[in-house]
Amino acid sequence: MSLAPRIVLVHRTTEYEELVAHHGTHGQAAFFLSSRGRDIEEVAERHRRTRRALTDVTSAIPLTWRQSRVERGDLDRFLFAPEDVVVVVGQDGLVANAAKYLTGQPVVGIDADPGRNPGVLVRHRPGDAARLLPAALATGTGVDELTMVEAVADDTQRLLALNEIYLGAPGHQTARYRLGVEGGGASTGDGGVMEGGRASTGGAGVVEGGGALTSGAGVVEAQASSGVLVGTGTGATGWIRSVWQERGNPLPLPRPTEDRLVWCVREAWPSPTTGTSQVAGQLSATSHLTLTAESERLIAFGDGMEGDALELTWGQSVRVGVCGRRLRLVG
Repeated sequence: MSLAPRIVLVHRTTEYEELVAHHGTHGQAAFFLSSRGRDIEEVAERHRRTRRALTDVTSAIPLTWRQSRVERGDLDRFLFAPEDVVVVVGQDGLVANAAKYLTGQPVVGIDADPGRNPGVLVRHRPGDAARLLPAALATGTGVDELTMVEAVADDTQRLLALNEIYLGAPGHQTARYRLGVEGGGASTGDGGVMEGGRASTGGAGVVEGGGALTSGAGVVEAQASSGVLVGTGTGATGWIRSVWQERGNPLPLPRPTEDRLVWCVREAWPSPTTGTSQVAGQLSATSHLTLTAESERLIAFGDGMEGDALELTWGQSVRVGVCGRRLRLVG
């Protein structure tokens, strides 16, 4: 006898709940905010909207179905099952937080606070849940297969993300490493546009700036920076876009379902031993960005989940590229 579908409601502790937990009571939290010129009612109203959204979605779950709840902070300890339908109630970023722990389950994004969120991933209203939940299990339901990014270290550590992966030093301080591109792709830097990690002039692949050398994978450059971002088309609506626009990069950002990634180095520092010739680029489905640590400790984390990070030490390498897994987001 097959199991009934299970709805997994993913939610996040509200700002109001965090304030009351920290200050002890509603009154003390209200006093704290008023001393800073804020009214707790604004925060409390957002809390009530979120709770109403959770209640509306819960009431829409068929009586014969199973259900469970998981808070954002517990996602890394929650076991999702193949028959689950994942319903994220909250902000767009909460869908990204859950994505790395899924293996093809359909995801329904419910906007708990319409008008406050962009609605890129939480596309639906609480009142739509009664229609969407059965449809999520039906064959032929419109689902977007969103591209994800993965990082795999040489010791088999693996990290997935929907928006972007950050590689750098803890605390976003100066990170030292060697960076290169394998398998094609284009990159840009102070030396101009490069194809496949080699200079587009057709020369030997040597670039200007300290620390650049050639290898079988193309140019590998020693760098010192505040970290590297590798993002997807979904991430191109967030952090990656802000860096891209600030830099005025000519390479086009990918679409959410496109098997292409973009990457950029944050604040690369030129010195006699470190260069800035490869500071941005794109990766196809068959190419990878490689990074070898030249610091005592580097980390990689995805979609802002710094507590669930991959760690590297001196001499360890990590390869970042398009992930074979997709997020199945109900349209």
